[in-house]
Parts: sequence; structure tokens; C-alpha cells
Amino acid sequence: MNSRLEGPLMQDCKELDIVSIATTVGSLADAQRLAREIIAQRLAACVQVEQGVASFYRWKGELCEESEVRLVIKTLPGCEAALQALFAKHHPYEVPQFLAARLIASPAYAQWARAETEVPQA
Repeated sequence: MNSRLEGPLMQDCKELDIVSIATTVGSLADAQRLAREIIAQRLAACVQVEQGVASFYRWKGELCEESEVRLVIKTLPGCEAALQALFAKHHPYEVPQFLAARLIASPAYAQWARAETEVPQA
């Protein structure tokens, strides 16, 4: 790889990194409670709540079909472990969905997300 490109290019990418975490809960009230807790602790810049998700899955040997509410959490890479700990304490499911995808944000959105999110100190 060309070492000329590694410095500034890699730095720019890290500054634009956003993590989108998806989870589901069984009710709008649970979704709102979880979203408020995440934002109150400044572990994300934004939590989007989407109603009307139909989930089909197998749980403990049984086929299940449930209506769920999806939360999409926009955060920084350094907040993933703290969010997993928050899920362990506050998520209503025994085994919460925690799916994280790294994304590259626009410079303005990344700047806003960094300003609104506090990465916990290790």
C-alpha cells in the first residue's frame, strides 16, 4: 500500500466512523424507555424507534411470531462495550439482539455525533 495515502486517509476514515446498532423489544414503551436511557447516558447521538416489525424466529424449540419495535442506535465505536453493559442491565429480553455495523458518515453528521456522544473512559 502506498504509505503516502495511509496517514491522512486513515485518520479521516476514523473521524467519520459511526456505529449503527440494531435491537428489538416487545413494545413501544420498552423501546422509548431504552432509548431515553441510552441518550441520557450519552452513549449515542440518536436512537430511532421503528414500530411494526414482524419477527419470525425459533426460541427454546418453539416457532414464534411476534410484533416488535426496532431501535437503531447511532453511536461511536468506543461506546459498544458500554451499550452491551447497558443492555445487560436495562434490555427487557433475556438474549437481546445486538447487531453492530460500522458506517462512514458525512463529515457534518460525524461531527454532530462526536459532540453528542461521550465515549466512556476505559
